[in-house]
Amino acid sequence: MSLKEIGEFGFIRRIGGGCLSRPQGVVRGIGDDAAAFRTDGRLLALVTTDMLVERVHFLRAATGGRDLGHKSLAVNLSDIAAMGGTAREAFVAIAVPDDLSLSYLEELFAGMKALAQAHEVNILGGDTTRSAADLVISVTVYGTVAEAELLTRDGARPGDVIFCTGCLGDSRAGLHLILEEVGADTPALRALLAAHHRPSPHLAEGRFLAGRPGVHAAIDVSDGLSSDVGHIAAQSRVGARLVADDIPVSEQLQDYCRRFGRSALEYALAGGEDYTLLVAAAAEAAGDLARDFEKAFERPLHAIGVITAGAGIELVEPGGRIRPIPPTGWDHFKRS
Repeated sequence: MSLKEIGEFGFIRRIGGGCLSRPQGVVRGIGDDAAAFRTDGRLLALVTTDMLVERVHFLRAATGGRDLGHKSLAVNLSDIAAMGGTAREAFVAIAVPDDLSLSYLEELFAGMKALAQAHEVNILGGDTTRSAADLVISVTVYGTVAEAELLTRDGARPGDVIFCTGCLGDSRAGLHLILEEVGADTPALRALLAAHHRPSPHLAEGRFLAGRPGVHAAIDVSDGLSSDVGHIAAQSRVGARLVADDIPVSEQLQDYCRRFGRSALEYALAGGEDYTLLVAAAAEAAGDLARDFEKAFERPLHAIGVITAGAGIELVEPGGRIRPIPPTGWDHFKRS
């Protein structure tokens, strides 16, 4: 059996057991957006790490150093947001190939530092080594959250409303512009490129949701809507039904899809790297939650479906037909 056969998440399930030699104080280990454990203080510690590898996660020739630095930190901050936490400290490990210029490296760290300062995150250290071929960046972020406000993937309940904190599919369109070498010749296309290169972690939104009654589960949209809803459903042992007409897509994505003959819905379902948040919240709390979110952030909290008692993910199509949908988002090892 190979990694390609079982996929990234099958591998995580296989190695997840037996990792705790000292389980006291551990609240969440492998399987959520970040680990959570008790310290001697009153808050839980959150720790998350992500690695970006050249030719797997990015093409250096098509990605500026400042953009890459921003994204390297943003993907970790998004994990802290998904747990309802406050990001505190960051550590950066980087493997540098011989052909990487010093100016590119300086720009990479400038991008990280700008985003860190915007969210009051310290970059405290890390490691630098040589790479034989490709640029590799690994960032670890430490955060905190009150235990009563910790958001996880396994709390969704039948009847919960599924909300999304922003539009979906833009990052995938930006990636396709890069891969297909399409010039970003309009403001709409430039916005799609920016969505891919410089995602905005929803830390403030995560903190807002963590403090609200009735919010039962959360995850960030890193792998794609269909996959990430599936992660909540699997860990909560429930199903989900999404409504196609309610899934938020931006005007620039709609323009792109009309121009290039793509499906905005499919981009939203399978795109990934949008780094919005998905939450499952009690139906009786949904109205107040959406109203207060819009008041706080001056944009809607989008209701896109419901948690069901069955298994699997379903989609209500625009004509009313209901069909099952597979997890079509990103999986590192189940790629052709």
